[in-house]
Amino acid sequence: MNGTSPALRVRNLTKRFGEVIANDAVSIDAWAGEVHCLLGENGAGKSTLIAMLAGLQQPDAGFIELGGATHPITSPAEAIERGIGVVYQHSALIPSMTVLENLMLSQREGFWVNRTTALAHLAALNATLDSPVGPDDRLSSLSLGQRQQLDIARVMWQRPRVLVLDEPTSMLGGQGIEELLASVREVVSQGVAVILVTHKLDEALALGDRVTVLRAGRVARRFEGSELSALGEDRARGEIVAAMFGGAEPSALGLDRLDRRPRPLSPSKGAGEGTRPSSLSRCTATLVLEGVTTSPGSALVPLDGVTLQISAGEILGLAGVDGQGQRQLAEIIAGQCAPSAGRVLLDGDDITKMTVRERQLLGVRYVTDDRLGEGIVGSLSVALNLLLKRIGERPFWRFGCMRRDEVREHANHLSAQYGIRASSSDAAAGTLSGGNIQKILLARELEGDPKVVVFHKPSYGLDSRTVQFVHDEMRRLAEHGAAVLLMSTELDELTSLSHRIAVLSRGSIVGVVENEGEAVREHIGTLVAGGAL
Repeated sequence: MNGTSPALRVRNLTKRFGEVIANDAVSIDAWAGEVHCLLGENGAGKSTLIAMLAGLQQPDAGFIELGGATHPITSPAEAIERGIGVVYQHSALIPSMTVLENLMLSQREGFWVNRTTALAHLAALNATLDSPVGPDDRLSSLSLGQRQQLDIARVMWQRPRVLVLDEPTSMLGGQGIEELLASVREVVSQGVAVILVTHKLDEALALGDRVTVLRAGRVARRFEGSELSALGEDRARGEIVAAMFGGAEPSALGLDRLDRRPRPLSPSKGAGEGTRPSSLSRCTATLVLEGVTTSPGSALVPLDGVTLQISAGEILGLAGVDGQGQRQLAEIIAGQCAPSAGRVLLDGDDITKMTVRERQLLGVRYVTDDRLGEGIVGSLSVALNLLLKRIGERPFWRFGCMRRDEVREHANHLSAQYGIRASSSDAAAGTLSGGNIQKILLARELEGDPKVVVFHKPSYGLDSRTVQFVHDEMRRLAEHGAAVLLMSTELDELTSLSHRIAVLSRGSIVGVVENEGEAVREHIGTLVAGGAL
């Protein structure tokens, strides 16, 4: 490669799926030693473009040029061989294998894998993690944030010439984000061309030497580094948002409300103006956890005497570095696993030994952070994913046979209500964008007057408009008396939505902060860092 041509040149890439044009003559350049940020709302065509760069999909038209030569990339192995490394938003690691085995899969030197080298790589990674992982830990036992950091390290160790990062910070906390961004800067300084796919404008403006915005499968606008500097941060932010959403101002999209304070508990009115019509009835639910404890023995941090109360109409935020016990806590509330000690109470009744189905019927719901692995069955249709927890129930099944018209009608109704965009209700759910998959989860879990809802990282990897939709749904639930638990590593999200914020560290609640006053962030940061108020 030389300095007069880009490391990667994409020209007029087009990809169709039936009547849907996912990419329509997309062209971008990525230069060695630069970060090219790729922005766009969910469904804009970013994932399809990444899939073609990675060899997972083949373009219907256009070409990819690497180092001045045109190369058809027919497989992921060929992409790696030609120097393209991809870190996907949803981990490409193998859950049934150990941490060390996954790392050894990435080695390409010689015929024999090198355990010593892999252990050295893992030791270097653990030095940067708040929750170190062991070489023999099963990947399935790690939090999604830990898996993502491991996946990023694995691809970076392959020393790619072009590195594609798909929402790399979406599952990381503050310290993890800073460490990752420092790693990106180091990679760039070594002459690697980085394509950073992100929804976070702060990241794009802080790191991007160039910015390309996709909308509806096409390049809506390109920003060169000189133009970004001339515009200034505030104006550049506004013009990027306008390009992403078709010229609308942030206020028109509701994005100016992302930093608003939480509404008072138990308001007298329903959903505010601008939200979709509500089908919820008024409920008053209180969830109590008493001394909830789990047994050690896996890579997951065990819970140690967690006691919490979430009142009707309250959004309780749960802050903390990822992997500190959040997943176990969510699964215990949902009934997916049982505590070794302690109780779970709903309106004073002990539900600790109830099944997931029994809790569902009582109104306890869980919106998981693992959308693809746990939230949906990707090969099944949108319609069936909306009914995953109601298989066999009337009116959708009768005498053991599925009533297709009722299933489709139900799917079409929820798709319209939640804005799920798919070619049809029969489309495979796994082919949808992350935002539309998240809307499937919301539609399924929030149907039927939920009383308690646990949201685990509900906005990761979503564009600003979809984030606002998710946030409005949480506010709407609280306004109708539901008890809401919001688990997030995003401090902005917690402070804009929560009435109180509890901090989870190493399986224990180390403090609870009222979301009032200017010192809230400082107090939360102190608790997360291990200090006391």
